[in-house]
Amino acid sequence: MKNAIIQAADLFKLKGQENLILVDASQGPNAKTNYLSQHLEGAVYVDLDTDLADIKADFADGGRHPLPSLSQFSNTLNDLGISPSSHVVVYDDKGGANAAARFWWMLNAIGHKNVQVLNGGMLAAVSAGFLTSSDITKKTAESTYQIIDWQSPTVEIDFVENVAQNPDYLVIDVRDAARYRGETEPIDLVAGHIPGAVNVPLTGNLDENGLFLSPEILRKKYEEVINGRPLDKVIVHCGSGVTACHSILAMVSAGFEIPKLYVGSWSEWSRNGKEIGIG
Repeated sequence: MKNAIIQAADLFKLKGQENLILVDASQGPNAKTNYLSQHLEGAVYVDLDTDLADIKADFADGGRHPLPSLSQFSNTLNDLGISPSSHVVVYDDKGGANAAARFWWMLNAIGHKNVQVLNGGMLAAVSAGFLTSSDITKKTAESTYQIIDWQSPTVEIDFVENVAQNPDYLVIDVRDAARYRGETEPIDLVAGHIPGAVNVPLTGNLDENGLFLSPEILRKKYEEVINGRPLDKVIVHCGSGVTACHSILAMVSAGFEIPKLYVGSWSEWSRNGKEIGIG
């Protein structure tokens, strides 16, 4: 597998590569409009809510962004022109913390071998000389993307409840510290955290310029956090299983295996009458 994070200068060198699929995964109220007006030349657009999740009416069932079915995801990849041989580079407008890392995780989870997140997003690419455009590119997949299973490890809410306070396991909450402590909750109904979880905000993966820290620095950081535990006993979560993938991406870029992802995350936990930690 290539390095999980690609630098803008290296992306510029790939321009024109036949199997390159560049994906804009920026999200927010104006994200699609912004994409239509300006995006990296040749980029296609993926939507977190409609393409990378199968949102239910009741967030207590899987949280705010449960994974889509395998057939839904296969259709999305076909629409984006992605086949198993594609070299996928994905970016967003939040340093990879929005949907870019989620899309990276999902492609890894189906066994896709060649997917990277663009360090610094569109601004970094433009600074490196990559052109922008308002033209809409239509890609055609070579064939239907056959997906067998989600291969990367995930866990359900009851498993998390059973192990969160077991010192042999580590549950990492990547939300900001104020949300973890229960001082504020701008999105979900209840503030606080999963009892036993430790807070390692995803913002700590980036430097002052919004770029990922070096693999060496990230390695040292997460070695201290994990403290010798095997990766199959490390669980990462956030608000809805999206930004947690940013920290998983940082860990993989530092040479760790992919830990478990709790997709439902706080949006599911906080709606199911589970114990709430404060402070």
